[in-house]
Amino acid sequence: MTIRTYVVDDSAVVRQALMHMLQGDPEIELVGSAPNPLLAEPAIAKLKPDVLLLDIEMPGMDGITFLRKLMGTMPIPTVICSTLTTEGSRAALDALAAGAVAVVAKPRMGLKQFLEESRRELIRTLKAAAQARPRTIVRSSAAGPTGAAGSTGARGGPGPAGGGGLAHAAGQGLGSGSAAASAGLHALSVNKPIAIGSSTGGTQAIEQVLTQMPSDAPGIAIVQHMPERFTAMYASRLDGLCAINVREARDGDRIERGVALIAPGGRHMQVRKQGGQYYVQVFAGPPVNRHCPAVDVMFKSMAECAGRDALGIILTGMGDDGARGLLAMHQAGARTIAQDEASCVVFGMPREAIKLGAADDIVSLDQIGSEILRFDRRG
Repeated sequence: MTIRTYVVDDSAVVRQALMHMLQGDPEIELVGSAPNPLLAEPAIAKLKPDVLLLDIEMPGMDGITFLRKLMGTMPIPTVICSTLTTEGSRAALDALAAGAVAVVAKPRMGLKQFLEESRRELIRTLKAAAQARPRTIVRSSAAGPTGAAGSTGARGGPGPAGGGGLAHAAGQGLGSGSAAASAGLHALSVNKPIAIGSSTGGTQAIEQVLTQMPSDAPGIAIVQHMPERFTAMYASRLDGLCAINVREARDGDRIERGVALIAPGGRHMQVRKQGGQYYVQVFAGPPVNRHCPAVDVMFKSMAECAGRDALGIILTGMGDDGARGLLAMHQAGARTIAQDEASCVVFGMPREAIKLGAADDIVSLDQIGSEILRFDRRG
């Protein structure tokens, strides 16, 4: 069975190069191409390709606007291939947030040579994307997400919960008054760390989970497969959407209430315990399961130092990274959850964890936030 692919790119040179490249693989069938979304939309509706290869800069309608439109009406696995998606660019994160399965950066010069040299990697990406099942993304005009337990979405306004991400992080637990004192006592007496691992489709899944968290949610450590320089910008974006503080992890950061730490792209993150508190160690190292950061590295360290005090969650993603680490957490007495197949973009990572018997529960994405808060309330 071939993977039916449609290309949308305003460059005739790129379209021709892609046509030549894709036709050389027996598992891929190029069913059509168009120079802009306005011409592509009716053809895509008729042809129903398995994968869309999409540029961003195009006349009439840009690729990200088109992707958002598609994801609201007829979701299709989409790989963005654009000169705007160089590592760490805002456009790349916008594409992932809009529902892209993967992002490939192409240079402004030497495009034809680049496509020929990157043929193997691009074809591998398209084949991987074909396994994805993107969900319909409904855009809301609400001012902000609504957290559980009375939280009212993103931080803002007066008081300790307001202000920018860095100011909030620096002042965590330093507010005045009985509420701040109570929160500080809670942070010291109940320290139940949460570990979340994800890959393909995880940028949207993590956003959905974190925007459900109230400002005093338990501390969360996250490994999302992303390249260097993407994670800081991704964390900053989430920080503006969430009631909790979200930031890229730094070596020695404490896992504390109201904070989510995202492992930096290109560096592993593991958890350590000292004096009753949990900290992260961020370090360079070879890929594990082909990834750096790797979910297994974090999960296994959490099993070693937190045991039954921890909650491990494996979300949508391709491959098997995190499956053995979640099993280690399960065997250490931690509570473990795998996202269910119906709500995954790619069921690979959760499926492998479930096959190993690593998951206590299999839960839909829209229920994972409430599961975290339920775990926290059990004390």
